[in-house]
Amino acid sequence: MDVDFTRADAAERYRWLTNFVGPRPIALVSTRGPDAIHNAAPMSFFNVVSHEPPLLVLGIQPREPGRDKDTVANIRATGDFTVNMVDMALAPGMLLCGLDPGPGVDEIALAGLTAVPGTRVAAPRIGESPCAFECRLERIIDYPRRAVILGEVVHMHVHDSCLDAAGRYVDPARYQPVARLHADSYIAARDQFVLRDPPLEALMAGPGGRP
Repeated sequence: MDVDFTRADAAERYRWLTNFVGPRPIALVSTRGPDAIHNAAPMSFFNVVSHEPPLLVLGIQPREPGRDKDTVANIRATGDFTVNMVDMALAPGMLLCGLDPGPGVDEIALAGLTAVPGTRVAAPRIGESPCAFECRLERIIDYPRRAVILGEVVHMHVHDSCLDAAGRYVDPARYQPVARLHADSYIAARDQFVLRDPPLEALMAGPGGRP
C-alpha cells in the first residue's frame, strides 16, 4: 500500500510514523519550574543528532494549540533540562511520570524516584537513571502542534556499573535501555549482536569489480 502524507490526517500520520520508525529511545526529561517544583515526563520523539556540538533533540506536542506542556514551559522559562535514559529497572517509574497528575505536582517524588541536583543546570537528574545528560537549551522550533527542542549536552552522569572494565564503552550485559515501539509496546536491548563491515577490497575484486 501507499500512504500520501500530504493528504493523511494527523492521527494517521502519527500511527504510521510510530508503528514503523522504531524502536525509539525514551528520554525521561526532568525540569525545574520557576516555582522550584520538579517535573519529569517521558518522551519517545527523541534522539541524538550531533556530537559536535553535542546535541539532543526532543519533539513535544502541546496540550492544545497555544498551551505548552509543563516540560516545554519549564524549558522556556529556565533554559535547561536533563535527559534521563530509561532501563528496565526505571521503566515502572517512567510510566508513573507520564500519568500527568496536573500542574504543581512533583512527578519525580510521585513516582518514588530520587531527584539529584544538577551539576551545571537547574534541572535535577533522576538518581535511578543509568545515564543522564544535562542540557542547555540551544533553540526551540515551534510548529502549531509540535515544539522541536534542541539541547546542548554540557554534563553527563553514568553509573559505573554500566561500563566496561576500561570505562570507555557500555557493557551491553548491564546497560540495556528501553525503547518505544508503538502504542503500549516497548523493547529492551537484551538481544544484541555484532555486525562488521565486509572488506571493501574483496568486494571490489569480485565479479564486475576491479581486478
